[in-house]
Amino acid sequence: MTNKLETSLLSAGLEPALVNEILTSGRLVKIRADESLLSTGERAGEMPLVISGALRIMREDEQGNELFLYYLEGGEACAMSIRCCLSGKSGEFKAVAEEDSEVWMVPMSQLDGWMAKYRSFRKFVFDSYQDRFDELMNTIDSISFMKMDERLMKYLLDKKQSSGSYAINKTHEQIAQELNTSRVVISRLLKKLEKEDKIELHRNRIEVL
Repeated sequence: MTNKLETSLLSAGLEPALVNEILTSGRLVKIRADESLLSTGERAGEMPLVISGALRIMREDEQGNELFLYYLEGGEACAMSIRCCLSGKSGEFKAVAEEDSEVWMVPMSQLDGWMAKYRSFRKFVFDSYQDRFDELMNTIDSISFMKMDERLMKYLLDKKQSSGSYAINKTHEQIAQELNTSRVVISRLLKKLEKEDKIELHRNRIEVL
């Protein structure tokens, strides 16, 4: 799996010497679907790099209500965890495995040195910030300007893209929690989308057409 990560980092423009340092200083973590990697309020001491699978980044309030923000996929870094560690603050988000995933955890103690030593790493971090910012803006736009059925369809398409599969193994309750609405609303809108021939509904599975 480290070969896959190495290829991904090299294709992102990182120098071979830096990639070697990332591989020698990090550690492999395997997490199962729906297992938490980072929890709200936790101080992350490592930066996760996704090797395979995908991480779901969520906001969570004091009552445990969750709001989906974006996905992290192969070769991508979590800009939020970088910011929290560099600033010494606790995380205001949670990272959950969307599917069985493998993640390379890099010690945050290495980041300052890499930022000073490698121009490519500075660009990699800034690009990560920009990508996550763009995704957050899309999320804000969808909440502010889209109707719930449009938000739901966007969510399904984002999930299809992140997993590479037209089949989405989610219950109506799970989708409702991630979109911060009720199961009844989601069930009604899914049936509407099915009538419009945009999806097919199965037991605990949705197929995007």
